This record gives sequence, structure tokens and C-alpha cells, in this order.
Amino acid sequence: MLVQVLKSKLHCVHVTEANLNYVGSVTIDKTLMEAVNILPGERVQIVNNNNGERFETYVIEGPADTGVICLNGAAARLCQQGDVVIIMAYAWMDMEEARTFRPALAFPDQNNRITKE
Repeated sequence: MLVQVLKSKLHCVHVTEANLNYVGSVTIDKTLMEAVNILPGERVQIVNNNNGERFETYVIEGPADTGVICLNGAAARLCQQGDVVIIMAYAWMDMEEARTFRPALAFPDQNNRITKE
């Protein structure tokens, strides 16, 4: 049997932009993506701590070390610049692997820079 478990988590990053006129997705700083093993095009769940919205979209790689977290397209209606969000990705694995698997976690600071993992 396969179960879906948390694979990656960017905890409490700050939205730097919301671009309604872009074609969908979330743009994430490449350094942040690499820190938690999120790939370009990967499906992610986003939870907005400011308004309680939960939604899914896919990832576009943004420039490294910029701290960019930009909600694009329809997702821009669910977040505003300055909102605090949690970005999570999940993976399917068998029960045995899931018992010992540890997700990649990052806790960026106010500027979306990694301070501890």
C-alpha cells in the first residue's frame, strides 16, 4: 500500500508579489527550492496564514537568493504581498519507507532567507 506523506515544507515564508496577469503558478527563490528539494513544475499546496486559504498550484523557479515568493494567475487572488504562507510538497511511498522518511523542512526569516533547517 502507498501513502502520501509530507516531502518538503517552507514554513512561514512571506509573499513578495502577487501577479494576477501571469499564467498560473508560484515563483519560488531557487535557493529555497533547493533547501527543501522542491522541483520546477512540482505540485505544491499553499496555506495562507493570514486568511486561511488553502490551494494547490505548480512551481516556477525564481532567481536564487532573492527571497522571491510570487503568487501568479488565479492564486494571486488568494494571497497579498506581505502575507505569510506555508508551502508544502508531498510524495507517495510505501508504508515501510514512510515510517522512517524525514521531510526536508526550512524556516526562513522575514526576508525569506534560511535561518535553520
